[in-house]
Amino acid sequence: MAVTALLIVPADARHRHRHHKPLAPRVEQPLTPRVDQPLKTRAARPLKPRRNRQVAPNQIQQKTQEPVASPADIPVPEPRPADAAKADSSTKDVQKTDAPKTAGASGVLNGEKSGQEKQALPEPTADSEGEPEPPAIAPTPTPKPANAEPEVEPPAVAPQPPQKPADAGDKKMLPDPRSADLPAEKMPQEEIACRERLNTLGVEFEEHKAESSPEIGCSIPYPLVLKTLGKSIAIAPDTELNCPMAEAAAHFAADVVQPAAKAEFGADLKSVSQASAFVCRPRNGTRKPSEHAFGNALDIASFTLSDGKKIEVGPAPPEKEGKFLNAVRKAACGPFKTVLGPGADADHSLHFHLDLEPRRHGGTFCQ
Repeated sequence: MAVTALLIVPADARHRHRHHKPLAPRVEQPLTPRVDQPLKTRAARPLKPRRNRQVAPNQIQQKTQEPVASPADIPVPEPRPADAAKADSSTKDVQKTDAPKTAGASGVLNGEKSGQEKQALPEPTADSEGEPEPPAIAPTPTPKPANAEPEVEPPAVAPQPPQKPADAGDKKMLPDPRSADLPAEKMPQEEIACRERLNTLGVEFEEHKAESSPEIGCSIPYPLVLKTLGKSIAIAPDTELNCPMAEAAAHFAADVVQPAAKAEFGADLKSVSQASAFVCRPRNGTRKPSEHAFGNALDIASFTLSDGKKIEVGPAPPEKEGKFLNAVRKAACGPFKTVLGPGADADHSLHFHLDLEPRRHGGTFCQ
């Protein structure tokens, strides 16, 4: 009966009877996001690139990153006492199933963040791609020392020294027939006659021993040392010459220089200063013996007059002295076979060179 009575009781009566039981206190629970459904992200609006504007990285991160609460930060309500056992078991199951889902959700969030950051960065313009940014500080080149020597590259082929002529190493004088002249036991007759003429001119002289050098080629077998060029004309220093050259010098002083001095200055010739006589040497720059090597040449540097006036041989003498020197020089060509002086070359700029070099057909060389 009792069972039958219960079966006839309407459903709404049973419902009212069940709600009359004492209810447990209700705990308000905050809403929690479901893990099985991914969060919907906002559609990122495309950013228009601005020309000549640079966005700092920290500003981009502040604009693109939005705080998203992680599941660990959301508070979980305390379970009911009756459902404690079920909560423990369900918590374990949820932890097992939620671990991969949480990892996947975090990966989705990180991917969305990186995508938003990439969209937020301004795209490079055509101007910025073509021109690299200049460095903040330009590098300074290392200064070179002031006294640095320039680097010289070695030549590709070593330069060869110029070939010397076959006789360049031979310093011997070229042969001259007069180099073999030696004094005889008895003085030749022409040498004796020459000395007699000198005595007639009033020339004072001394005999000197013969000199020769086969290596150099010089030779003077019957030399004389002149003290004067006449009765009133001295010569200094002592002059060693062969007799024919001494006689020619005496005639030149008495017959040419003396009349020219009298005509130009009204005074007599007192003395002659010589620069060179017998010298055992070759001609300058050659291996040919000089006429000085045979006592056959005389260099005159100056003339001194009876009034004390001295006339020096030079490239630019005063007008009156120059006229005198030109007259003497011109008259010397003939009695002497070679006459050189200022203007001929640098070696004869300060003296007259006079010699009796034998030439073909009795010719002369005067400059």
